[in-house]
Amino acid sequence: MEVATQTSRRVRQLIWHELGPFTIFDLETTGRSPVYHRIVELAALRIERDGTLTRYQSLVNPGCLIPRDATAIHHITDEMVQNAPHFAIVGREFLTFAEDSTLVAHNARFDLSFLQESLARTGLPLWTNKTMDSLKLIRTTHPGLPSYSLQNLRARFRLDSDNTMQAHRAAADVEWTRQVLEIALSAAIKMSSGN
Repeated sequence: MEVATQTSRRVRQLIWHELGPFTIFDLETTGRSPVYHRIVELAALRIERDGTLTRYQSLVNPGCLIPRDATAIHHITDEMVQNAPHFAIVGREFLTFAEDSTLVAHNARFDLSFLQESLARTGLPLWTNKTMDSLKLIRTTHPGLPSYSLQNLRARFRLDSDNTMQAHRAAADVEWTRQVLEIALSAAIKMSSGN
Protein backbone atom coordinates (compact mmCIF):
# COMPACT_ATOMS: atom_id res chain seq x y z
CA MET A 1 0.00 0.00 0.00
CA GLU A 2 2.93 2.34 0.70
CA VAL A 3 4.22 2.04 -2.90
CA ALA A 4 0.81 3.05 -4.30
CA THR A 5 0.69 6.06 -1.99
CA GLN A 6 4.19 7.16 -3.01
CA THR A 7 3.31 6.73 -6.70
CA SER A 8 0.09 8.69 -6.26
CA ARG A 9 1.99 11.53 -4.55
CA ARG A 10 4.53 11.57 -7.36
CA VAL A 11 1.80 11.82 -10.02
CA ARG A 12 0.12 14.69 -8.15
CA GLN A 13 3.42 16.57 -8.09
CA LEU A 14 4.13 15.96 -11.77
CA ILE A 15 4.22 19.12 -13.87
CA TRP A 16 2.87 18.75 -17.41
CA HIS A 17 6.10 19.65 -19.22
CA GLU A 18 7.96 16.87 -17.39
CA LEU A 19 6.16 14.50 -19.79
CA GLY A 20 8.11 16.09 -22.67
CA PRO A 21 10.12 17.25 -24.39
CA PHE A 22 7.43 18.64 -26.68
CA THR A 23 7.70 20.62 -29.91
CA ILE A 24 4.47 22.48 -30.59
CA PHE A 25 4.23 23.61 -34.19
CA ASP A 26 1.87 25.34 -36.58
CA LEU A 27 1.87 25.96 -40.31
CA GLU A 28 0.26 28.52 -42.58
CA THR A 29 -0.32 27.41 -46.14
CA THR A 30 -1.49 28.45 -49.61
CA GLY A 31 -4.59 26.24 -49.28
CA ARG A 32 -6.10 23.08 -47.75
CA SER A 33 -4.49 20.30 -49.82
CA PRO A 34 -1.03 19.10 -48.78
CA VAL A 35 -0.54 17.68 -52.28
CA TYR A 36 -1.47 20.79 -54.28
CA HIS A 37 -0.72 23.61 -51.83
CA ARG A 38 2.43 24.74 -50.06
CA ILE A 39 3.63 25.93 -46.64
CA VAL A 40 4.24 29.69 -46.29
CA GLU A 41 5.08 29.85 -42.58
CA LEU A 42 6.29 27.44 -39.91
CA ALA A 43 6.58 28.27 -36.23
CA ALA A 44 7.50 26.01 -33.34
CA LEU A 45 8.00 26.14 -29.60
CA ARG A 46 10.11 23.47 -27.95
CA ILE A 47 9.49 22.77 -24.27
CA GLU A 48 12.10 20.74 -22.44
CA ARG A 49 11.26 18.58 -19.42
CA ASP A 50 12.56 21.32 -17.12
CA GLY A 51 10.21 23.87 -18.71
CA THR A 52 12.85 25.65 -20.80
CA LEU A 53 11.37 27.17 -23.96
CA THR A 54 13.04 27.60 -27.36
CA ARG A 55 11.32 29.16 -30.37
CA TYR A 56 11.67 28.70 -34.11
CA GLN A 57 9.83 30.70 -36.78
CA SER A 58 10.31 31.22 -40.50
CA LEU A 59 8.33 32.39 -43.45
CA VAL A 60 8.67 29.96 -46.36
CA ASN A 61 8.91 30.79 -50.05
CA PRO A 62 6.30 28.41 -51.52
CA GLY A 63 7.60 28.74 -55.08
CA CYS A 64 4.13 29.84 -56.22
CA LEU A 65 1.74 32.73 -55.75
CA ILE A 66 -0.34 32.80 -52.56
CA PRO A 67 -4.07 32.82 -53.39
CA ARG A 68 -5.96 35.88 -52.17
CA ASP A 69 -8.34 33.78 -50.07
CA ALA A 70 -5.37 32.28 -48.18
CA THR A 71 -3.82 35.73 -47.65
CA ALA A 72 -7.20 36.93 -46.32
CA ILE A 73 -6.90 34.33 -43.53
CA HIS A 74 -3.23 34.55 -42.48
CA HIS A 75 -2.27 37.94 -44.00
CA ILE A 76 0.93 36.55 -45.50
CA THR A 77 1.59 38.11 -48.90
CA ASP A 78 3.74 37.18 -51.88
CA GLU A 79 6.00 40.12 -51.06
CA MET A 80 6.57 38.81 -47.53
CA VAL A 81 7.80 35.40 -48.74
CA GLN A 82 9.67 36.36 -51.93
CA ASN A 83 13.06 36.39 -50.15
CA ALA A 84 12.22 33.73 -47.56
CA PRO A 85 14.00 30.35 -47.65
CA HIS A 86 12.36 27.44 -49.47
CA PHE A 87 10.96 24.51 -47.49
CA ALA A 88 14.05 22.35 -48.07
CA ILE A 89 16.00 24.69 -45.78
CA VAL A 90 13.21 25.37 -43.27
CA GLY A 91 12.27 21.68 -43.10
CA ARG A 92 15.84 20.63 -42.35
CA GLU A 93 16.15 23.27 -39.62
CA PHE A 94 12.79 22.24 -38.14
CA LEU A 95 13.70 18.54 -38.02
CA THR A 96 16.87 19.41 -36.12
CA PHE A 97 14.93 21.72 -33.80
CA ALA A 98 12.26 19.10 -33.01
CA GLU A 99 14.61 16.10 -32.79
CA ASP A 100 13.89 13.64 -29.94
CA SER A 101 10.66 15.36 -28.90
CA THR A 102 6.94 14.71 -29.22
CA LEU A 103 5.48 16.83 -32.02
CA VAL A 104 2.25 18.59 -30.99
CA ALA A 105 -0.28 20.48 -33.11
CA HIS A 106 -3.89 21.58 -32.71
CA ASN A 107 -5.84 19.56 -35.27
CA ALA A 108 -2.59 17.72 -35.95
CA ARG A 109 -3.94 15.85 -38.97
CA PHE A 110 -3.81 19.05 -41.06
CA ASP A 111 -0.35 20.22 -39.97
CA LEU A 112 1.23 16.76 -40.00
CA SER A 113 -0.10 15.98 -43.47
CA PHE A 114 1.45 19.20 -44.83
CA LEU A 115 4.69 18.59 -42.96
CA GLN A 116 5.06 14.99 -44.17
CA GLU A 117 4.13 15.83 -47.76
CA SER A 118 6.58 18.74 -47.83
CA LEU A 119 9.37 16.64 -46.28
CA ALA A 120 8.79 13.90 -48.86
CA ARG A 121 8.61 16.38 -51.76
CA THR A 122 11.98 17.88 -50.83
CA GLY A 123 13.71 14.56 -50.14
CA LEU A 124 13.99 15.12 -46.40
CA PRO A 125 13.30 12.28 -43.93
CA LEU A 126 9.71 11.94 -42.74
CA TRP A 127 8.83 12.60 -39.11
CA THR A 128 8.80 9.21 -37.36
CA ASN A 129 8.85 10.22 -33.69
CA LYS A 130 5.82 10.58 -31.44
CA THR A 131 3.01 13.01 -32.21
CA MET A 132 0.15 14.43 -30.15
CA ASP A 133 -3.01 16.31 -31.11
CA SER A 134 -3.95 18.98 -28.56
CA LEU A 135 -7.45 19.07 -30.09
CA LYS A 136 -8.09 15.39 -29.26
CA LEU A 137 -6.52 15.80 -25.83
CA ILE A 138 -8.61 18.84 -24.82
CA ARG A 139 -11.77 17.07 -26.06
CA THR A 140 -10.93 14.19 -23.70
CA THR A 141 -10.14 16.32 -20.65
CA HIS A 142 -12.87 18.93 -21.23
CA PRO A 143 -15.80 17.15 -22.92
CA GLY A 144 -18.93 18.98 -23.98
CA LEU A 145 -17.52 22.34 -25.00
CA PRO A 146 -19.47 23.97 -27.84
CA SER A 147 -16.35 24.29 -30.02
CA TYR A 148 -12.75 23.13 -29.87
CA SER A 149 -11.34 25.52 -32.46
CA LEU A 150 -8.22 27.26 -31.23
CA GLN A 151 -9.92 30.66 -31.36
CA ASN A 152 -12.91 29.45 -29.33
CA LEU A 153 -10.63 27.80 -26.77
CA ARG A 154 -8.67 31.03 -26.62
CA ALA A 155 -11.84 32.88 -25.57
CA ARG A 156 -13.17 30.07 -23.33
CA PHE A 157 -9.98 29.70 -21.29
CA ARG A 158 -8.92 33.37 -21.61
CA LEU A 159 -5.56 32.38 -23.03
CA ASP A 160 -2.75 34.88 -22.67
CA SER A 161 -2.44 37.25 -25.57
CA ASP A 162 -0.91 40.57 -26.45
CA ASN A 163 -1.42 43.09 -29.22
CA THR A 164 1.28 41.50 -31.40
CA MET A 165 -0.41 38.07 -31.48
CA GLN A 166 -2.50 37.66 -34.62
CA ALA A 167 -4.86 34.72 -35.11
CA HIS A 168 -3.92 32.44 -38.00
CA ARG A 169 -0.27 33.39 -37.84
CA ALA A 170 1.86 30.43 -36.91
CA ALA A 171 3.76 31.93 -33.94
CA ALA A 172 0.57 33.11 -32.18
CA ASP A 173 -1.24 29.83 -32.85
CA VAL A 174 1.74 27.92 -31.41
CA GLU A 175 1.61 29.96 -28.20
CA TRP A 176 -2.13 29.40 -27.80
CA THR A 177 -1.66 25.69 -28.53
CA ARG A 178 1.00 25.57 -25.78
CA GLN A 179 -1.52 27.00 -23.35
CA VAL A 180 -4.20 24.52 -24.45
CA LEU A 181 -1.69 21.67 -24.06
CA GLU A 182 -0.82 22.87 -20.56
CA ILE A 183 -4.52 23.02 -19.57
CA ALA A 184 -5.25 19.58 -21.05
CA LEU A 185 -2.16 17.75 -19.74
CA SER A 186 -2.53 19.32 -16.29
CA ALA A 187 -6.16 18.13 -16.22
CA ALA A 188 -5.13 14.64 -17.40
CA ILE A 189 -2.47 14.42 -14.67
CA LYS A 190 -5.01 15.53 -12.09
CA MET A 191 -7.56 12.99 -13.36
CA SER A 192 -4.99 10.17 -13.29
CA SER A 193 -4.12 10.93 -9.69
CA GLY A 194 -7.76 10.74 -8.64
CA ASN A 195 -8.11 14.43 -7.74
